[in-house]
Amino acid sequence: MSEPAPAQFDHKHCLANLTARPGVYRMLDAGGKVIYVGKARSLKSRVSSYFRVSGLATKTMAMVAKIADIEVTITNSDTEALLLEQSLIKTHRPTYNIQLRDDKSYPYILLSATDKYPRLGFYRGARKGKGRFFGPYPSAHATRETLQVLQKVFKVRQCEDSYFKNRSRPCLQYQIARCTGPCVGLIDAEDYARDVHYSTLFLQSKSDLLIKELSASMERSAAAENFERAAVVRDQIIDLRRIQEAQFVANQGGDADVLAAELRQPYVCVHAIYVRAGRIIGSKSFFPRFRLANDAAEVVTAFISQAYLGADKAAAIPAEIIVPAPLEGAEELTAALSYVANHKVKLSMRVRSHRAKWVQLAVTNARESLQGHISNKQNIVKRFQALQEVLALESIPSRIECFDISHTAGEKTVAACVVFDDNGAVKSDYRRFNIEGITPGDDYAAMEQALDRRFTRLMKGEGKVPDILLIDGGKGQLTQAHGILEKFQLPEIQLLGIAKGISRRAGQETLFLRCGDHFRELALATASPALHLLQQVRDEAHRFAITGHRARRNKARSQSMLEQIPGLGPKRRRELLRYFGGRQEISKASEQEIAKVTGISRKMAENIYAQLHNQ
Repeated sequence: MSEPAPAQFDHKHCLANLTARPGVYRMLDAGGKVIYVGKARSLKSRVSSYFRVSGLATKTMAMVAKIADIEVTITNSDTEALLLEQSLIKTHRPTYNIQLRDDKSYPYILLSATDKYPRLGFYRGARKGKGRFFGPYPSAHATRETLQVLQKVFKVRQCEDSYFKNRSRPCLQYQIARCTGPCVGLIDAEDYARDVHYSTLFLQSKSDLLIKELSASMERSAAAENFERAAVVRDQIIDLRRIQEAQFVANQGGDADVLAAELRQPYVCVHAIYVRAGRIIGSKSFFPRFRLANDAAEVVTAFISQAYLGADKAAAIPAEIIVPAPLEGAEELTAALSYVANHKVKLSMRVRSHRAKWVQLAVTNARESLQGHISNKQNIVKRFQALQEVLALESIPSRIECFDISHTAGEKTVAACVVFDDNGAVKSDYRRFNIEGITPGDDYAAMEQALDRRFTRLMKGEGKVPDILLIDGGKGQLTQAHGILEKFQLPEIQLLGIAKGISRRAGQETLFLRCGDHFRELALATASPALHLLQQVRDEAHRFAITGHRARRNKARSQSMLEQIPGLGPKRRRELLRYFGGRQEISKASEQEIAKVTGISRKMAENIYAQLHNQ
């Protein structure tokens, strides 16, 4: 007996009971999932527009066909409705609203406030640390570039506190004139505080005031016949003027974000140019998903709401946001931005002069970025189709997972899993596995452990089942993978291996396809799109594995052997280094010599000697 069809949504009854007051509406499907959130100046008028007889776009009609219920929340004003709308979008992430995939927090520069020699450093996350924050910056690259400038001009330390507090002599940064050596007292606190003050002025974009103060300092030093100090300040002024010449695009204006959008459904691109203190410091392209967008202005409006309205986004809102054309609901949007930012925000449209050039630059970048994005997507789809033909699959594969192993002579083995679908790399699903408990260098055991852990998680409901499991390796690794798939009873997954040929050159790989309980070699032409896809996925897995392995290896090697000795704290380590002068001299010392160090007992000396000589 067939199940009865679901009852059709009675929109007339719903509309009859709607109010004309402002508020937010949520459209739900038959499963109770929110598929769209919107705000309205008049709830009755706005919701009614979805059920008119004609004039709806095809994509809007597709959404309306899925509506099973509509919930509303009345607000006191349009601004409240806009803020509530964005809060609900972030909570429910509805299918038909604009979706921004880059939710990383903005990077900052943090000036610590924990001691008399503060540190400047890169910071990302909630601003809960002790110290003063400068930013936010549009990208990590822009942040680190600024830190490099500060290190070169003012030489304020950027090393970690743990490194700073355990130095007995200046590091390489001092040797190349990028630090003044506060760790070993080569600069007094007063002079260091002066450099920190200059760095603060630079980070606040008070370049004119900074150069004025430096010029006065240079004149005072020259008058006091301290010509060496005067020359140092002179060089700082020269460097700052060069930086200004290199960075200023238009030497006027304050902080602004310039936004432009390009729309070619189903693809959307928003390009943002970040202007701080009148100069362009960076830009970024976003590719959100927005199924209901009809024009570029609608995309920009939705992007501003999603990217700026939220308690965690307040610090990123500049004094001005510049867009190419008038936006619907601009007044409500401006009010909401000003409320969230806690300062007046101007939404500028149809600008002139140098700001018009910024807008044109953003429009051009949005158009070119979207073209490149579409071309890449189309190529990937073609490659997936070619792979379907090569493997004789019933349907186009929607998910490929690739595993690779990386280690250095068996040290700190890491397995990596990367995921691709018809949109390209799915980086949110990437995973790394630190391999333990195997014979060093045993790639077969490493592959078995990684796959076992991956599919154990799958059985617990974590992740999705791949259509193709791609293994970077030959029949040995494939045999391990085949055993794992049988263990977890996953015969529907197509197992495929890709091994480098004799010459180890791209295009001459050997492919192994599982056919029952055996593997057969698969030969593909060098120009095959299917081979290009497999190479791309394999290379990404290789990159991801090597990056993870190097990070793990470097972390282990960056730790001093002394730090791994139980009971040997920072004070005793410092006494050892001062007494012997370095790690190598400690290794050469006998137990009796080590015991002569202040604070080191005979028992501790024996322990240190044993640890350093692996006894």
